[in-house]
Amino acid sequence: MLLFALYGSLSLRLHLRMLTTGYDLGIFEQAVRSYAHGHLPVAELKGPDFPLLGDHFSPVVALLAPVYRLWPTPVTLLLAQAGLLALAVVPLGRFAQHSLGRRAAVVLAFGYGTSWGIAQTVGFDFHEVAFAVPLLAFSLAALGEGRWRAAAAWALPLLTVKEDLGLSVAAIGAVIAWRGPRRLGLGLAASGLLGSALEILVVIPAFNQTGSYTYWGKMETPPGGTGLGDLLDRVTLGLITPEPKATMLVMLLAPTAFFALRSALMPVGVPTLAWRLLSDNPAFWGTGYHYSAVLMPIVFFAFADALRRSEPRTRYHALMTCSVVSVLLVPQYPLGQLLHGDTWRTGPRVTEARRILAGIPDGASVAASNRLAPQLTSHDQVTVFGYPNNRPFPQWVVVDTATPQGWPITPVQERNLINQTREEGYRTVIDREGYLLLRRTR
Repeated sequence: MLLFALYGSLSLRLHLRMLTTGYDLGIFEQAVRSYAHGHLPVAELKGPDFPLLGDHFSPVVALLAPVYRLWPTPVTLLLAQAGLLALAVVPLGRFAQHSLGRRAAVVLAFGYGTSWGIAQTVGFDFHEVAFAVPLLAFSLAALGEGRWRAAAAWALPLLTVKEDLGLSVAAIGAVIAWRGPRRLGLGLAASGLLGSALEILVVIPAFNQTGSYTYWGKMETPPGGTGLGDLLDRVTLGLITPEPKATMLVMLLAPTAFFALRSALMPVGVPTLAWRLLSDNPAFWGTGYHYSAVLMPIVFFAFADALRRSEPRTRYHALMTCSVVSVLLVPQYPLGQLLHGDTWRTGPRVTEARRILAGIPDGASVAASNRLAPQLTSHDQVTVFGYPNNRPFPQWVVVDTATPQGWPITPVQERNLINQTREEGYRTVIDREGYLLLRRTR
């Protein structure tokens, strides 16, 4: 309950201070809103009638639809994420207490609960990987206790969370085949690989407007890097360079005093690490965003598994290291914001923005700044102002001109687009406190 309160409080304060974004909270709300009304998920934020199952295969978010139908607000998604991330500490705490004792369980629960990967996820909107975290935790607990069928049963639903997680299912299957029933493990591994292959090669292209899987490009060899030497470099030195890759790996293992590497559970994290480190997208390499969420339960279960095979004195020092590193990292990541007074204050610009947004009628089509978008997605047809694939000529345009994010367009491009929008028949309704509200008149 404490972790849920912490995660939920941070998420809510970020949203109430208008620090959440259309990309990605607004996108997921549009998806859940579609499910809640009996439709396949569509996200106008990604393009006109954009089918989200053609982007990523994440039907698991449909589980939020019944609650969202009763409480149609992005807060529903944020609190659900807080609950899912907090839930993972239950199997971790039980496993650690049974294997190591109460004090060690408290340290591991604290380490996971305040871990930077979870904190970054809480601090960045909502994402489907929140469902994967408790599924992995329950599966890993069963793995560590030798409950092989339970481990497989908890792992299989990962196929509904995201298309790449079939590789994690396969990794769990490999561990089962190695340490337990060979047939069960190989069957689970095959199911994971086949599931991911079908999702990437068949299901997603069937929904995608171009008939393909968009993210193949993230794994392409850089220009000029087609030779054998370049390939070898990419799968050796390229796994730890540039610097953010090495930093991420160190940050991942440091809270465990690198003990996680001693566990047979740690290979479950290899597929996620592999696609991130092999990708040509720098956003995947570091500690930012939500990409490390699924690694946190793996690392801390591996830590617990390794500790139970260690000498008491060694175990004590490792747990002390975990405590110290975890405490030192808290202020560096989003959970540290809970200690700042500004987090609990709502500024006058936010209050003014709410007044302005209240003037936009329900059901309207709106192009909004990225941070204004999720304030509208529960009741309007919303796109991000300046995004190239938008449906043309929305009824309303609302822009935060005082604090431009520089995405999807630069501040200069934003000013030019505002002028162009006015020339296309939009009149100024409000221009106050750095917020501009325009309405289409023809």
